[in-house]
Amino acid sequence: MPRQFGIPEEIIHDVMSWKIRPSAYSDHMTLLHDKHVIGINNTYQIGTWLDMLFFGDSSWYLVHRQALAKWPGIKVSCSPRFAHRQGKDMEGVRYTPKDKKKRHGISTTPDCVSWNGNSGAAAISLAVHLGVKRIALLGFDMDLDSTKMSHWHGAHNKPTTILKKKTPPFTRHIMGFGPIAEDAQRLGVEILNISSNSKITQFKKVTLDEVLANS
Repeated sequence: MPRQFGIPEEIIHDVMSWKIRPSAYSDHMTLLHDKHVIGINNTYQIGTWLDMLFFGDSSWYLVHRQALAKWPGIKVSCSPRFAHRQGKDMEGVRYTPKDKKKRHGISTTPDCVSWNGNSGAAAISLAVHLGVKRIALLGFDMDLDSTKMSHWHGAHNKPTTILKKKTPPFTRHIMGFGPIAEDAQRLGVEILNISSNSKITQFKKVTLDEVLANS
């Protein structure tokens, strides 16, 4: 994703190795600063210009809890941790449950999301509930080259942790995109994939410039 904005390789390397913060990307991403953006997981660290942050993993939240309390954007989660909380106990997070009857695809049940095995895919349901008819996926590579890391942001509080298994969990993560594509067509929602090296094949691949030119 950073390379699509022409971010220098040394900055990408230093961010990925946690020598500098992801906010180093922000000045290179000014084309998005006035767009509607839903960030996933660690992307809140890039800047406060993101409109919303979505996450589904409780263990991820516990690592980022204090930093998120200071982040001013809207925070939404489908983590059961927030299911029965109210008021201050919500810690500034809005809760939307997982649709138990529709685990894959795009949930049409009000205030629910189809989990699809990962936060990024689940956030598509959220965007549709917000009335969005055109969604551009940025950074949905479903691949970490051969790094064997579990996620691009690392294993929560251990960014350099390497998986014991040979392959990252993207075979599981990618399963929901077929049903998502089918539901999107039925609902009249256009989904575009900005990541040229993405393993997701169900959506038309376009460049960032093409998306912004028609936004």
